[in-house]
Amino acid sequence: MALISERLGDKTTSTKIIKSLKETSITSDELGMYWKVNSNSWYWYQAPIETQALLIEAFQEIENDTKTIDNLKIWLLKNKQTNQWKTTKATTEAVYALLLQGSDWLSVTDMVDVVIGGQKIEPSKLEDVKTEAGTGYYKTAWSASDIKPEMANVTLTKIGDGIAWGSLYWQYFEDLDKITSAETPLKLTKKLFLKKNTDTGELISEITAETKLKVGDLVRVRIELKSDRVMEFIHMKDMRASGLEPISVISKYKWQDGLGYYESTKDASTNFFFDYLPKGVYVFEYDLRISNAGDMSNGITTIQSMYAPEFNSHSDGTRIFVE
Repeated sequence: MALISERLGDKTTSTKIIKSLKETSITSDELGMYWKVNSNSWYWYQAPIETQALLIEAFQEIENDTKTIDNLKIWLLKNKQTNQWKTTKATTEAVYALLLQGSDWLSVTDMVDVVIGGQKIEPSKLEDVKTEAGTGYYKTAWSASDIKPEMANVTLTKIGDGIAWGSLYWQYFEDLDKITSAETPLKLTKKLFLKKNTDTGELISEITAETKLKVGDLVRVRIELKSDRVMEFIHMKDMRASGLEPISVISKYKWQDGLGYYESTKDASTNFFFDYLPKGVYVFEYDLRISNAGDMSNGITTIQSMYAPEFNSHSDGTRIFVE
């Protein structure tokens, strides 16, 4: 409507529509400028990618504010980072919007300056490291003997216009029950509860170091998952202690709270597979039976995007003692 009004010479109407669109939008440093009703769309007729591309065209033609247009383009790129553009139509529209509107990000040739432990990383001087044409993507690694404490200090400097992102991983060995949780766009919290059936109904109490457990008790696992953006193709793996056995062992597709997923029970873990994970908070629960006594590590819950592996997280590690 805004584009039609503008092209028919009705500047007043088109300006009012653009103003209204701005007022109902959400803007963040991480995800750019978007609309809530459009960001969680997954029905075929809602076409979120084509809609965002058309909005970029409308803002360009009517307002021509480069900062706003660049924020709209950021949402398109961040969406592509964790989701597939499902049709050639969506991809064509998005590429059109990214290339023809706002700042010319492709003309930027300056690399992001990366300084680790006071030493600048220069891809051209690193052995067996190739920089991808167009995007400037590269990766490198250090062995255990090369890693120094000062390398925990990392400075990134973006010189040119546009958007850039990267990831830094530190891999090390640790006992499962000593692992602490990780803060990422995917956040996991795992708790264990002792479940008892009473005259007044089901009673659950959180398991702590003081909780007395015995063989035959029922344990309820509760996993809380938070995602700050829409993601596709996610795998969540929940480990369990060796003395616990699942009540339900049949793998099947499940649906709860607007979320569909496939649950698969294995010997040492329960796996959850999500084709589509909307933004929000989700709680998963299932019961286990204590089959053996002992002092056991209950492991951790891990989650990772199969589409963008840099998006991963894990819960705290815990121990349980069964008399």
